[in-house]
Amino acid sequence: MTEERKPLHTLILMPSGRRGRVPHGITVLEAARQLGVEIESICGGRQTCQKCRVRVENGRFDKLGITSAEASLSPRDEKEIALLEKLGTPEMRLSCNARVEGDVLITVPEESRAHKQIIRKSANERAIEVIPTVRQVYVEVDEAQLGEHRGDWGRLQDALTEQWQLEDLSIDLHALRALQPALRQGKRAVTVTLWDGRRVLDVQPGYREGAYGLAVDVGSTTIAAYLCDLRTGELLSSASAMNPQVSYGEDLMSRISFTTSRRDGLEILHTAVIGALNDLIGETVRQAGLRRRQVYEIVLVGNTTMTHILLGINPEELGGAPFALANRDSMDIPARDLGLRLNPAANAHILPAEAGHVGADNVAVLLAEQPYLQDEIILTVDVGTNAEIVLSGEGWLYSASSPTGPAFEGGQISAGMRAAPGAIERVRIDPQSKQPRFRVIGEERWSDEWQLGLEAPPEAQPKHLAAGICGSGIIEVVAELLLSGLLLPDGRFNPAAESPALQWDAERRKAAFILATAEQSASGKPLLITQEDIRNIQLAKAALYAGAKLLMMRAGVERLDRVILAGAFGSYIDPKHALVLGLIPDCALEQIHAVGNAAGDGARIALLNRERRAEATTIARRVRYIETAVDPDFQEQFVLAMHIPHKSDPFPHLKGVLPKESPSPVPRNTRRRRRAATR
Repeated sequence: MTEERKPLHTLILMPSGRRGRVPHGITVLEAARQLGVEIESICGGRQTCQKCRVRVENGRFDKLGITSAEASLSPRDEKEIALLEKLGTPEMRLSCNARVEGDVLITVPEESRAHKQIIRKSANERAIEVIPTVRQVYVEVDEAQLGEHRGDWGRLQDALTEQWQLEDLSIDLHALRALQPALRQGKRAVTVTLWDGRRVLDVQPGYREGAYGLAVDVGSTTIAAYLCDLRTGELLSSASAMNPQVSYGEDLMSRISFTTSRRDGLEILHTAVIGALNDLIGETVRQAGLRRRQVYEIVLVGNTTMTHILLGINPEELGGAPFALANRDSMDIPARDLGLRLNPAANAHILPAEAGHVGADNVAVLLAEQPYLQDEIILTVDVGTNAEIVLSGEGWLYSASSPTGPAFEGGQISAGMRAAPGAIERVRIDPQSKQPRFRVIGEERWSDEWQLGLEAPPEAQPKHLAAGICGSGIIEVVAELLLSGLLLPDGRFNPAAESPALQWDAERRKAAFILATAEQSASGKPLLITQEDIRNIQLAKAALYAGAKLLMMRAGVERLDRVILAGAFGSYIDPKHALVLGLIPDCALEQIHAVGNAAGDGARIALLNRERRAEATTIARRVRYIETAVDPDFQEQFVLAMHIPHKSDPFPHLKGVLPKESPSPVPRNTRRRRRAATR
């Protein structure tokens, strides 16, 4: 019977709902591909990988207009029966062996779909469709014959073309070196790992499976790495570490200065970050029980300065106008060229940047959150040493970068520290007694519930005393000082306020707030919030607010429908305290959402789905970038934003929360008596 004369049968594939007429005798695997449904198959239909299992639905389905039965497929042979019984699924079929012989309704379970949906739960459920750039295929290669001179690479190319319709391939030198030993050991059957269907990365003997990738957010302060299975999309392990470049400068400009002021500055910073990445690679593969050579791709995101240093490119041009990038576009380069210890042929993909100071990390945030698809006015803020800000509506995007500095991460704060056990992360000040209470990382109880001293039972004592204060605690303590009347809107401690926790310095005419007593402190000394600390927080928050306000002015919008706080730090910010401080413009509290490390999520999306990489390029080109450093309105907005929460902007969603009016300054003679009492 010729192909043209074969009878046609109706095949319906669920849950996609795809249907079509397919020729008698075609395998379900091939028929599904013709209908645009990809069923997982590494072995190419040889009943080796056993990934292509499907289920026949029996009965009459009136809505679909079909009667389906087991008899609509060819009978199982002995090999298929044995394999399915071994897998514990005797009722299913291997789509590579089952041939269509009648109308049939087939369900393709999630684990058999090539393009899987991975759900990540954080602030919202997010689906990641798995369409990786790296894939593995199993092929059987012709034996070499005397007088036939194709070469083993030529024979492998022919096998890949015939069995997988792959053409115009190249092969990495490391894979070429492994080719002939793999063919010998596998008796001419090998598993080939390919990148983008164009380049052979690896050749292994026989049937093998296991291709993995890393998504990495290279932050100015913290580096976070996520190891994923490139076939299933599963997150296998994760690890994070401090960026060792912090030792050479906490903010971006200081690191740029380091590379320009020292001949070996760039080499020092580049070596430091590559060393940290290799340590994280080692840690994640150890957690997952894998080896480095099984990792075939790494996706890296970071701000433009971090990306330049990572690539070994001097970021000097980013230190001043016009803030020129070496390259704005996405990049694919051999990971070994960077010194990364992965599979020798592994690919490193770097997402595109938006502009001089808004890089791939911000593109990754947008890729993860997709605010440009919403019909709301959304402000997306990635809070860090350098805050990236995006204002978006349906179909449009404005972005800016604000140099907030390290204050929100504990830097430039007298008792500041990173988020670690013992760091104060939550603060409340009693409006009547003006006394503070706090909670530290690693201890669930608030400080007023602690029992201290030798007489207190061990179980009643805190696990950690106050070692310092981290970013979320800094925001809360400043906001609480304002709400309790201990702080004036201009950032000065209120001389009219009375509190046993307020300590005045008669000589400097300044005050400090005792947040933790000597007994509550790990150092045995009181933990203070000084006037300089308040000032540094004002500078940081004013830079962020001014950047957001500038985008609102340029976009012609006066209100926000929603605020997205990205970054690990953003997850710990209390929305009310952020508004009280004036960190962000006014918005309904219930519409301020923290989404965690969205840059890392965006990197993971780009790792698992090659089609979203093209979307990242579209996003980067669509954004209209506003350069705050040279914008004539930025300085004016910055000065207005120095007040807490703001000099002139209204905050209607804080009605009833903010003090109605600032307390009057204390009379001069009262100040004299207070200074005299402290002598």
